[in-house]
Amino acid sequence: MEPTDCLVVYVPSEAAPAVRQAIGDAGAGRLGNYSHCSFSIEGTGRFTSFPGATSAIGAVNTPEEVPETRIEAIYASSRRDAVVGAMLSVHPYETPAFMTFSVDISLSADAPGFAD
Repeated sequence: MEPTDCLVVYVPSEAAPAVRQAIGDAGAGRLGNYSHCSFSIEGTGRFTSFPGATSAIGAVNTPEEVPETRIEAIYASSRRDAVVGAMLSVHPYETPAFMTFSVDISLSADAPGFAD
């Protein structure tokens, strides 16, 4: 079984469908006979832009609160650059908040068709 990673990204809620589509097209969320699998939850993102920022939302030195969606999807580690690149290409923020990390899906390895 190929090593697996997970992407977690926070995105303005109106941009979430485009991000899910882009990362799925890049190989995230492939589980057995399924593609584009992900998990999302709604929340509130908070930030304050420094001078020099090219903020998509808000004004410099003004605290902002934005409805955001947290998107999580797993992918083959070999697809990391493609998945992260796809996310960055459609994410509207100048500096998106995201993380990637390795996950161990070997406990599910006995489930037929669990992961490619």
